[in-house]
Amino acid sequence: MTTESTAALIMLAVFAALVIAEIWRELHSFKVTRYTIESARLPEKRKELRIVFLSDLHNREYGRENERLYQAVQAEHPDLILIGGDMLVGKDGVSYEPALRFVKKLPAICPVYYANGNHEQRMKEEPEAYSDSYIEYRTALEQSGIHFLENESRMISVSGMSLELCALELPLITYRKLKKVSVTPEEVADLTGRPMRKPVQDSSRPYCILLAHNPAYMDAYKSWGADLILSGHLHGGIVRIPGLGGLITPQAFLFPRYSGELTQEEDQSVIVSRGLGTHTIHLRLFNTPELVSVSLRPQPVCEKR
Repeated sequence: MTTESTAALIMLAVFAALVIAEIWRELHSFKVTRYTIESARLPEKRKELRIVFLSDLHNREYGRENERLYQAVQAEHPDLILIGGDMLVGKDGVSYEPALRFVKKLPAICPVYYANGNHEQRMKEEPEAYSDSYIEYRTALEQSGIHFLENESRMISVSGMSLELCALELPLITYRKLKKVSVTPEEVADLTGRPMRKPVQDSSRPYCILLAHNPAYMDAYKSWGADLILSGHLHGGIVRIPGLGGLITPQAFLFPRYSGELTQEEDQSVIVSRGLGTHTIHLRLFNTPELVSVSLRPQPVCEKR
């Protein structure tokens, strides 16, 4: 073996060791990602509304009973906590207790609204396969003060600000591998119980937040007309490539358009969380798990169109 070959093998081994070390670090840590959204749709009298968005924990624990994660949520001083689903692992024989222990503590901080992901949804829709675990899980969380939203819309008031909060559960077929079905804005309207509503610069209409777990159907969500769309599900694309974003979706599609970022599109905002945990494929690279903190602020008068 030549000196050059030996050097190349050493460099390759060092690179592989660094990658493995980074994967281990990302599987055992999380960060707080903070976004600020300014909208003319928010009342000028309100300076700021702070929302913490949690998604895709999948029973992961950061510290004993998730104490590190709880303290991080608390440190954001949120006015509202929104949960985008998949806090547990929906598999036969897998306990929901780690998720339950963490989530039930959150109402001590501020109001909490929970929208299901595909893991909770399949437990709900297939109770015979999961021994009625979903009913037990939901009941325990509701008793602790959690508000569940399942294909419904609700008007809420948070620190004096009126919001319209909507939660969407698409049919489970929309999560199948190597398959993308058609989802229309009309179907979103039918499921949420709210008519299609194009976003307009009308401060008399409450700011609308849509919790929609799967970002693969974002065009339908935007056309339906939410001001802010919060999604998760993709775990950041597993591996994130600089300049390209997430690599792959759970449905095995490459380079999803929305995978773990804030996107501003005219008067609409889209946030896709990279999630807080993993399941089945325990891998992350350049893709640290995240707690998302959103500051909603009225658009300054001089910037309004």
